[in-house]
Amino acid sequence: MRSEDHQMAYQDGGHDLRHHGDAEVRDDGSALVDLAVNVRTGTPPPWLRERIADSLGSLAAYPDGRSARAAVAARHGLPVERVLLTAGAAEAFVLLARASGARRPVVVHPQFTEPEAALRDAGHRVDRVLLREADGFRLDPADVPEDADLVVVGNPTNPTSVLHPAAVLTQLARPGRTLVVDEAFMDAVPGEREALAGRTDVPGLVVLRSLTKTWGLAGLRIGYVLSCPETVAALERVQPLWPVSSPALAAAVACVEPRALAEAAHAAHRIAADRAHLVAGLASFAERGVRVAGPAEGPFVLVRVAGAVEVRRRLRALGYAVRRGDTFPGLGEDWVRVAVRGRGVTEGFLDALDTALDAVPGAASGAVPRAASRSVPGRPGTEHTPG
Repeated sequence: MRSEDHQMAYQDGGHDLRHHGDAEVRDDGSALVDLAVNVRTGTPPPWLRERIADSLGSLAAYPDGRSARAAVAARHGLPVERVLLTAGAAEAFVLLARASGARRPVVVHPQFTEPEAALRDAGHRVDRVLLREADGFRLDPADVPEDADLVVVGNPTNPTSVLHPAAVLTQLARPGRTLVVDEAFMDAVPGEREALAGRTDVPGLVVLRSLTKTWGLAGLRIGYVLSCPETVAALERVQPLWPVSSPALAAAVACVEPRALAEAAHAAHRIAADRAHLVAGLASFAERGVRVAGPAEGPFVLVRVAGAVEVRRRLRALGYAVRRGDTFPGLGEDWVRVAVRGRGVTEGFLDALDTALDAVPGAASGAVPRAASRSVPGRPGTEHTPG
């Protein structure tokens, strides 16, 4: 499709780029078990809440981000001129859209839809590169048009949970092109392997990070940009004054300290184990039309299931909210995204999915009862919360 066609689709009721997981648990969904939002459960931890609370005594003063900026820079081994603090990673997409003079921006989908929405709101015409299920939603750099001067890709990608090799992503870099890599979920990957944060040898690289997912700070809004000093300065010029609150700055400092990095690393391994448990459970429904995209590497999995619209509705009736997939370009109504949770919650969800599939015509064709078709070891009576 040409850029004009994408613009028309956006305006004429195509994919709802502004639908996000939190919409699944607002209002009547607030009492549901939340598998739609990718914020780690059990967060923020008590020590982080205390650090944020201690900052409240300074609210009469305007925020001073210098210490937080220096802390983030030190965490990645960079000079402060390469760091920009933002009100969540989402603000960074708005700043990039406003500051960019790109003639042909390209967004690699399926991925977080806010980058494209922000570009369109800023007047850009956006081309899409749609990755294919048959290829495991993996990126071939040759799929990106050579004349694209702004490329946006997630790693690990929301919602596919695919972790692209750093060597593949760096093939996208070239003089005259801005390469934006959204690493909002990279700290949930053990060892942060394939990360580009901290790299200074990749031309045009812009890395976005979020502290809201791992640390449960979605309501506080804190993230940052890592790039060359010229790009950071350009983004800062279009940023409002005092964009990051004093409590968010205090959280940023706390979340990049050695203690926090060690805790995040530990949580990443726990999440990987809990994800393996979830994927194994979902695989037991393969004969009933359930497929997991993968291999999954993020704190969520993308699942294809026949009759997903009705399955989602029935899951809600059983007390579970999952994220619809049809708002992501490249996906359709048969997709849902499921957040990784502790094993107790996962077992409850799998039981609910079993029931939901039984009630959906076509989805349970040739089904074997869950109790007979799967055996997941170590089923506890209470949830194991990562971290």
